[in-house]
Amino acid sequence: MNIGFIGLGIMGKPMAKNLIKAGHKLTVFDIVQENVDALKAEGAAAAASPKEVAEQNNLIITMLPNSPHVKAVILGENGVIEGAAKGATIIDMSSIAPLASQEIAKACAKKGVKMLDAPVSGGEPKAIDGTLSIMVGGDEENFNEVKGVLAAMGASVVLCGAIGAGNTTKLANQVIVALNIAAVSEAFMLSTRAGVDPIKVFHAIKGGLAGSTVMNAKIPLIIEGNFKPGFKVDLHMKDLANALETGHEVGAPLPLTAQAMEMLQYLHSHGAGQDDHCAIAKYYEALAGREIRSI
Repeated sequence: MNIGFIGLGIMGKPMAKNLIKAGHKLTVFDIVQENVDALKAEGAAAAASPKEVAEQNNLIITMLPNSPHVKAVILGENGVIEGAAKGATIIDMSSIAPLASQEIAKACAKKGVKMLDAPVSGGEPKAIDGTLSIMVGGDEENFNEVKGVLAAMGASVVLCGAIGAGNTTKLANQVIVALNIAAVSEAFMLSTRAGVDPIKVFHAIKGGLAGSTVMNAKIPLIIEGNFKPGFKVDLHMKDLANALETGHEVGAPLPLTAQAMEMLQYLHSHGAGQDDHCAIAKYYEALAGREIRSI
């Protein structure tokens, strides 16, 4: 299938590469030429604008930082909507506010263009190996038409409801991940301060009720002091900001999310915004005056 792909950052680049590996022909666009060149080396064609991407493809995927970027790329000058033919499908795989997805989809519908919101979870490692969890919102018929394409990038592809439901599900995911990282950071600081080796604590509890995918992925990195970004603090801040905004709009109390947001804001203000979100551990290290490391 001929597919347009816009947004080749930490997540978008490996996702696009997996589509090529699955046999699809890609036309790509990104504001960073180095990212475009990396996909051209894999066999993709390059376009000069989102409009040009849409002119050449009836299926267009976007993977961008936040709501304003998606609106600009899809609805703005030289945007996707200007080049998309009636009946084309846009899959926005960015993590944005659900109401923004609904607003963009409504504008697209006026021109006969279909849209799904399909944010992902799993970070860079799962983007690379094609095992992302993909949460989709939109019309079921449209979903079924593109499910096979999404499956080339993810191990789990689930239709969660109407447009916006994918991003609502992603916000719930991001709340759980942030609070889980905070919880394990707090617990492992306790063990470290008490003189118990955190790596032994990890092996002792990972198979019990306290075990989690988040703990398995992040605690080894924290203990190593490895905060190379798989998913950045600043991006998680964006997601929690969208969660808090959505919670206010629908009347959902999110007091723990608000506290996690303050931790991320601290990290951002102290130069760790580009670190992996497991750098939440640095917040506890700053408070305790000690790193979480093997004893």
